[in-house]
Amino acid sequence: MIEATGLQKHFGEVTAVRDVSLRATDGRITGLLGPNGAGKSTTLRMLYTVIAPESGDALIDGVSIVGQPLEARRRMGVLPHNAGIYPHLTARENVEYFGSLHGLNRRDCVARTQELLTRLEMDEFADRSAKGFSQGQRVKTALARALIHRPRNVLLDEPTNGLDVMAVRSLRRLLGKLRDDGHCVLFSSHVMQEVGALCDDVVVIAHGTVVAAGTPEELRQRTGEASLEEAFVRLIGTGEGLS
Repeated sequence: MIEATGLQKHFGEVTAVRDVSLRATDGRITGLLGPNGAGKSTTLRMLYTVIAPESGDALIDGVSIVGQPLEARRRMGVLPHNAGIYPHLTARENVEYFGSLHGLNRRDCVARTQELLTRLEMDEFADRSAKGFSQGQRVKTALARALIHRPRNVLLDEPTNGLDVMAVRSLRRLLGKLRDDGHCVLFSSHVMQEVGALCDDVVVIAHGTVVAAGTPEELRQRTGEASLEEAFVRLIGTGEGLS
């Protein structure tokens, strides 16, 4: 479970995140939905401890990202935006390397890596150098890397960017499986169809703050709109506080 309260972050004179509080629960997919520049990526980076909040805090399964960032990080698997992978390693080597960083012994690391390669349908390119990978292959490798240590919480920053239709469908199936297995899945997106198809809960963020939170149906009902897209447009346009 992920619970954030009052997160705030500035970059110089720019307020990237002014006051973000959200809750993502186990066994559900929560979408962080907002236009470009709304503060989604900065919020996620604070949650997975790459940058520190100036105020506020978040608990990852009860562990503070401010007070215990390393312990909080162990409880998360993270797919950053445009995640880089080591181009001169194979997909298998990329994943096994991260397994070793997370403290897995060699035997468990090899077995877990093969499990993920099979689950993500990566066997065909598992032992090729990553230098020539397609975007879909890079995302799959980065996702396997994020899942190697069996994290309870999975955070993904706009994971479908640059993916073709088949790769998106494959990712959707995987996220659904993670939810069904009881994981807490939190991902950011500005693509309405993606959020509508995947999410149990939606957190709408605009101008660095949360303007609404609830299920897609609740957001439609509260705005009186027939579609999630129209509800989203109304929410970010009016700044209604419906959370």
